[in-house]
This record gives sequence, C-alpha cells and structure tokens, in this order.
Amino acid sequence: MLETYLKELQQIKLLAPEEERELWRAYKDRGDQESRRQLIEQYQPLVFREAMRWHISGDILQDALQEGTLGLIEAVERYDYGRNVAFPIFAVHRIRGEILDFLQKENKRSSLSLDEPDENGVTLRDQLPDGAEDLADRTGRQILFEHVAQTLQRLPQKEQIVVEGVYLKDQQQKSLAEDLSVSLPYVYRLQKRGIRRVRGMLSRFIHDNKEK
Repeated sequence: MLETYLKELQQIKLLAPEEERELWRAYKDRGDQESRRQLIEQYQPLVFREAMRWHISGDILQDALQEGTLGLIEAVERYDYGRNVAFPIFAVHRIRGEILDFLQKENKRSSLSLDEPDENGVTLRDQLPDGAEDLADRTGRQILFEHVAQTLQRLPQKEQIVVEGVYLKDQQQKSLAEDLSVSLPYVYRLQKRGIRRVRGMLSRFIHDNKEK
C-alpha cells in the first residue's frame, strides 16, 4: 500500500495559483465535491512531508499517513480562502496534530521513541501539547503565525509564488522558473528578495508589539 501511495504522489501535478483558487471557489461557494477531492489530492505531499519528519517505523507509517490525511481533510473543510491565508500554513498544524496524536498513542503500546529528533533536531516530545502552556504565550504565537500568513500575501506576486512554492509546497526552483517563464537565476533572486521582505516586515511587527 505504501508503494502505491508513493507512486500516486509522484503523479500529482501542482496546480497554478489561479487553478487552485478556482477549485476553492467551486468547493466553498458551490459545494462542488469533485473540487474538494482535487484539493485533498493536491496537498497529499504535505501529509507525506510532515510524516517523514519523524523516524516512524515502516509497520506504522501507513497508519500515520492516514491520520495525517484526516487532518488534511479537516483543514480543507475548515479553510476560508477569502481570508487570503496560504492553505499550507493553515493546514500543516492540523496535519501535524493528527500525526502526533497517533504517535503519542502508539508510543504507549510500542517502543516508539518520543526523544528521537527529526532533521531539524526537534523531538516528538517537543511537539506534543504542553498541558501547562500559558494561554497568553499560545495566543501570542497564533497572532504571529497569522501575521506571517498576511505578510506573504503582501509580497509582489512573483515573489509570493516563489516563496510559497519553495517553502510551503516543496517545489523546486527549476520547476518554478518553468511555471513563471523566467530564468532560474531570476527565481533565486525573487526568493532572496521575498525572504528579505518577509524578515523586514516581521522584524517591524515584533518591534512594534514589544513597545505596546
């Protein structure tokens, strides 16, 4: 089953931004279920990428992917495209939450390690909800998260497409260059400029909020 799943992932063709927006309009405004199916299919790689962050043994990987897909489906159903928040930013937390809930339960009946780090040095235990977490801290992080999403929407169009493509949709710069009909060096420049703008806007946002 896992081999079939991977083959299906390889056949997914990323949609152009306008094609995706039309799918959201068709599903959210007209209740078109085929559009819903296509959106879920389009973002299956996001589930796979999130699952692969952890060192999950092969015997439970398929189950973890299924749990992550439930999170993806929930995100598709709850997403409001009119708020102009990039869907991957909205969805990844629900996908991750479903996978981590599954792994936490699995840990109780297996030797799965909560302290095995991913490629960024973050452990599963670090990602689990903290019952003692301060509500103000959590709210502050949510505000920052929403501001990041809004910041991306303020980038010039090509910079936004490149930054979201590279960092949220796992697109290669070469593929983005072909989609935008520009040179590869130009895509790298767009990526660099976009990140510089995002950092600048976030720095101002954090500075302003510290003064309040």
